Amino acid sequence: MLIANFVAYILCIVGALNWGLYGIFNFNLVSWIFGGPRTAGSITVYIIIAVAALWLILSPIISGWGLRLSRRDDMREAN
Repeated sequence: MLIANFVAYILCIVGALNWGLYGIFNFNLVSWIFGGPRTAGSITVYIIIAVAALWLILSPIISGWGLRLSRRDDMREAN
């Protein structure tokens, strides 16, 4: 679950940066990379980022209301 949380955060950061670029400069990085906002590549990236955001919403519920990004809790429990 630690890896899934890390990947989800990275994807959400990428999505947030894309929205920031779009809001400030009217430049959609994902559309620019894939050649348009409704191409298969752009849609795939948007869906993956949406799934990452849903994961970050649901993972605290799945893991007992705690979102872990490091293994510190595991080390404390072992001692």
